[in-house]
Amino acid sequence: MPRTSDGAADRTPAAADRTPTSADRTPAAGASVRKRLHLNAFLMSVGHHEAAWRLPDSPAGGGTDIAHYQNLARIAERGKLDSVFLADSPVLHGDPGRRPSSKLEPTVLLTALAVVTSRIGLIATASTSYNEPFNLARRFASLDHVSGGRAGWNIVTTAGADAARNFGLDDTPLHHERYERAAEFVDVATKLWDSWADDAVVADKERGVHARADRVRRVDHRGAHFRVDGPLNVERSPQGRPLLVQAGSSEDGKEFAARYAEAVFTAQQTLEDGITFYRDVKQRAVAFGRDPDEIKILPGIVPVIGDTEAEARELDAELERLIAPEYAKRQLAQRLRIAPEDLDLDSELPDDIPTEDEIEGAKSRYTLIVDLARRERLTVRQLIGRLGGGRGHRTFAGTAEQVADTIEHWYESGAADGFNIMPAVLPSGLERFVDRVVPILQERGLFRTEYDGTTLREHYGLARPANQYFDTPSADGAADVTTEATADVTAEVTAQVEASTGEGARSGRSAAALVDAR
Repeated sequence: MPRTSDGAADRTPAAADRTPTSADRTPAAGASVRKRLHLNAFLMSVGHHEAAWRLPDSPAGGGTDIAHYQNLARIAERGKLDSVFLADSPVLHGDPGRRPSSKLEPTVLLTALAVVTSRIGLIATASTSYNEPFNLARRFASLDHVSGGRAGWNIVTTAGADAARNFGLDDTPLHHERYERAAEFVDVATKLWDSWADDAVVADKERGVHARADRVRRVDHRGAHFRVDGPLNVERSPQGRPLLVQAGSSEDGKEFAARYAEAVFTAQQTLEDGITFYRDVKQRAVAFGRDPDEIKILPGIVPVIGDTEAEARELDAELERLIAPEYAKRQLAQRLRIAPEDLDLDSELPDDIPTEDEIEGAKSRYTLIVDLARRERLTVRQLIGRLGGGRGHRTFAGTAEQVADTIEHWYESGAADGFNIMPAVLPSGLERFVDRVVPILQERGLFRTEYDGTTLREHYGLARPANQYFDTPSADGAADVTTEATADVTAEVTAQVEASTGEGARSGRSAAALVDAR
């Protein structure tokens, strides 16, 4: 949301990002009703804001406190959210002397959350650069069994020399090389998850047959990066495979998401950027022969919620006052790949900083930060304040009604299928969202009031995937992605993007412009 020069939240609606009125929420005559939105709770220690840990009521040791995370999971499930999500990286980020930095391994932590919840999905981040397919496929299959079909994998490639040096490498592999490895990694993991047929285990005690040998098979993968025999030593899990999530927004990242992902976590600062990203990824999915509704776009949002707008702004301002500027400047310099002494807190970013092409890691986040600073002519101090809440994700300070309006507007404008909710402070920020914002979205018919299913795939409205080895369709029933089928799918995403609000007309984009050939 726009901000004033001192970094406070500015509620003056811009033309492209105004607060919707009741008329916007009323579908036009004959317009189809869109599917309900999806909400994911992104859990991070004691909150996403850089200074959340310094608040008086912030729980000490929240990053390693199982009871703290179990409480957060219960709160999210009380709000009927689709899932909770844990980020991860195989490196110690930041200065542990300045803020909480320890992280529990996410699949282990989610197993502990699975036993105190029954419906909410459980998504963990894991790197394809610093894991092996067999071990990771086994961990996620195990989590899916333990949780009764609620596991999801956020696929990342991990940038940064500091991570590489934890695994015997001198530097991070090149960007395109990491994505090439990631593609093969996911292919191998999928083969392993499919190495058991759903009916493989018969447990016939009378005949002494536990599993049918012809329904468990090797995968015999031989590729550029991996040699894996298989089969997996865990039978096929309740979902068949975990939900596949992806969080990169570079060109390689978008192409990877369009091919593999079933949900995309993304950072978009403006409604226009959100619409552009949404259309781009959906169109790329169509080019891979996929139904665009099978890939959910979930931008991150950091809501700071108050009983009044003034109260929300004051909490936002208090958090910004608690940021240690010199430490934050060093962190920003590291992300921008420049020396800290080249940044003046009360000046704008210098002109001579690297281009995106010179950056080998987190390319899209780098560009988002630089574009934000240039577009709004922010000083380094102001930029640090803007990034303190969500590291480039959109921050919003306001009442529950205003937060719900913003979520609805982005959703109805075709910029999102839902949102990755990133509370600035935990647990209070998540409690306010669940207890104040969710009921408003439910009253508007935008969000569920009860879970319709028990698995994460059911929450996202996705079918259980077929097994590539044991569910192969017959020749006369095989899927054929013809030009006609692709046109039908493209028409569907066009209708989704331009439904209800007429956003396509306001942006000057015609339906034809959405489906031009790639």
